[in-house]
Amino acid sequence: MNLPLFLANRIYSDDGDHRKVSRPAIRIATIGVAIGLAVMIITVSVVIGFKHTIQDKVIGFGSHIQVESFIASQSTTPYPVCIDDSLIQVLQKIPGVRHVGRFALTQGILKTDQDFLGVAVKGIGEDYDTHFLESNLVEGKLPKFSSKQNSNQVVISRKMANKLHLKAGDKVFAYFISYNNVRARRFTVAAIYETNMTQFDETLCFTDMPLAVKLNNWESDLCSGAEILVKDFSQLQATEDVLIEKVNRHTDHHGEILTSRTVQELYPQVFSWLSLLDINVWIILVLMVCVAGFTMISGLLIIILERTQMIGLLKALGARNKSIRHTFLWFAVFIIGRGMLWGNIIGIGVVLLQQYTGLIHLDPANYYVDTAPMELNIPLIALLNVATLIVTVFILIAPSFLVSRIQPSKSMRYE
Repeated sequence: MNLPLFLANRIYSDDGDHRKVSRPAIRIATIGVAIGLAVMIITVSVVIGFKHTIQDKVIGFGSHIQVESFIASQSTTPYPVCIDDSLIQVLQKIPGVRHVGRFALTQGILKTDQDFLGVAVKGIGEDYDTHFLESNLVEGKLPKFSSKQNSNQVVISRKMANKLHLKAGDKVFAYFISYNNVRARRFTVAAIYETNMTQFDETLCFTDMPLAVKLNNWESDLCSGAEILVKDFSQLQATEDVLIEKVNRHTDHHGEILTSRTVQELYPQVFSWLSLLDINVWIILVLMVCVAGFTMISGLLIIILERTQMIGLLKALGARNKSIRHTFLWFAVFIIGRGMLWGNIIGIGVVLLQQYTGLIHLDPANYYVDTAPMELNIPLIALLNVATLIVTVFILIAPSFLVSRIQPSKSMRYE
């Protein structure tokens, strides 16, 4: 029989123990552990949810990998490249690739009777993955984009619609300037999207790819490039390495050199900003573990001092210091375990409440989301629990040596 575990269990479960000091100390230590773990779970869930939400929005606009002309990668001006069906098949056969779609970019001005707005027009076809656009529509219905013909329909953002006082179904004129010529087109606003990503919502609208190609005075087999979605974002670099070997530095039918860039290379400032959030998480985790550790240390010291007579009696009966220390460490484990149970209930409960109700709102102008995104990661929460238990017990090893300084002869007179 494990004597320290038996004694610790009897002490902890002794409901008839009405000591005036130890019981409040136990409650305070339990609350400290619970609050610390709950804050850690909520913090990690918020950061993971926020990073994935922003990351998915950036990928929704720019895909995981873009294949384009080398000249276009060095310039902000659209430059054509030939992405034919044979090259599409090569890209689709690369391990890890989920979807490939062509696109064409041009620049223009949307104008109404009251105002005008400079925009980037992205032409897409039926091979383009429109799930992201569909999931962010706030008005209207997404048209069936084509790579063969023009429908003169356009999808704009909520910010554009508000500035130009447009709604789904309205007509709007667009003007495109190229080679000192001005071309006008009359679009129907088919749908309106909103992602709260300012840099995209203020500039990017969508239409059929042939229109963008024609407005750029390109041949029909040209486009701005191809967007590639991968199956697993964690394997993005591995997929990119294979793509570099098969595509980069090769030429298309018109002699243009092909190159590729990942979403992290296309938008380095966004991903650098997201990586800084990890530092905040580590700071909060360390602070919360310290809070839980210090409350446990103070609680354990109070309990040891209040159990001085019991310690002296155990020593008089032949118990060794190591056995008595293990008794109080097991006692601390019971306190920590109860605190962790409540911490998990509170932390996971808050995350689930936010997921299902969106109770906590944010300013989308500053945070790019209108509600606080939270995402439960069960393996990470389990790791937090294990780490909290190990670290707090480890912190308590040094204070537990206080029992070795208690002498049986003196402890019998201690009150």
